[in-house]
Amino acid sequence: MPVPAVIEGAAQNFRYNDKFLADCHRGLSEEEWRRRPSDCSNSLTWVVGHLVWARKRILDHLDTEWSTPWLDQFARGRKPETDALPTSAELATAWTEVSGLLATALENASEETLARPATQGPPSADGKLSGVINFLAWHETYHVGQAAYLRCWLGHKSIMG
Repeated sequence: MPVPAVIEGAAQNFRYNDKFLADCHRGLSEEEWRRRPSDCSNSLTWVVGHLVWARKRILDHLDTEWSTPWLDQFARGRKPETDALPTSAELATAWTEVSGLLATALENASEETLARPATQGPPSADGKLSGVINFLAWHETYHVGQAAYLRCWLGHKSIMG
């Protein structure tokens, strides 16, 4: 089933981001996943955990069940407990799982579901769930850019040339 036109751009961005984020963390050590440029910035662990959390929120809106025990510590504005952080392997596995479910949920989203009024939280240009999904695709791309920057900051080759 094709993705509804109102969220096709978002679905394409999510597909691009699947590859780009995997490229960002390929070959990094566990220590590199946790390093931060400063006390005011986030690590790759936080960025990926936050993106998994955001994709899970989209699944919730699309009536698709999925979770992992550590997810809530990556909610907007939260600083995760360093003693309870998932490993890079756990984060990569969660990303793969949530991404597969998201692709299917977007393909199966009905026009009726996408027309639901937007809930309080992320902005929606059209006041509907479709606008929330479109915003969250932009939000995700912003954070994938952060991950790409962190990769270079850690001394690794850029993901784009």
